[in-house]
Amino acid sequence: MNVLMINGSPHKEGNTYIALKEMEKVFQKEGIACEIIHIGNKAIRGCIACRACAEKGKCVFEDCVNEIAPKFEACDGLIIGSPVYYASANGTLVSFLDRLFFSTPFDKTMKVGASVVAARRGGLSSTFDELNKYFTISGMPVASGQYWNSIHGREIGEAAKDAEGLQGMRTLANNMSFLIKSIALGKEQLGMPVKEAMQHTNFIR
Repeated sequence: MNVLMINGSPHKEGNTYIALKEMEKVFQKEGIACEIIHIGNKAIRGCIACRACAEKGKCVFEDCVNEIAPKFEACDGLIIGSPVYYASANGTLVSFLDRLFFSTPFDKTMKVGASVVAARRGGLSSTFDELNKYFTISGMPVASGQYWNSIHGREIGEAAKDAEGLQGMRTLANNMSFLIKSIALGKEQLGMPVKEAMQHTNFIR
């Protein structure tokens, strides 16, 4: 079992990283492998809605989106971490996620998702909600913790002083570990949920 962790902060080892590393400790104890990938300072362009991925099976732009896609397909859980910019996620991360989720043709159902956010003070809840939308549109169960998954810190390293925030990351990782293991057992004993053929109802016909 493995978890893929996306660090969307431009600071490779900033406060978002501190949150992810706190979770990593729990996953290691639970016997779940994890990998942290830093994408927050990469040149990642947004989706241009060309829909070429429908034919190619991958994004038309060859960058880290296509490099990370196989890791996403293979993982049992995905964690997205971001700092808060104007009550929203880092724009680079949003561009990455838009293209990653839209261009990958594989079924994401029952991969466990979780988002964590870091900020000096405000905008955490709206950013947390924004990131969770990627999971809920994809049939991915969303792991929860003891509070909204947030940590506070302005200067690099300050999040290490947020005792409640760090505890929240550990709780989230424990809950996510339980979900991943439970889903694995469920797949083995019960199989996957029945899926109906998608029915698209457009507002303009």
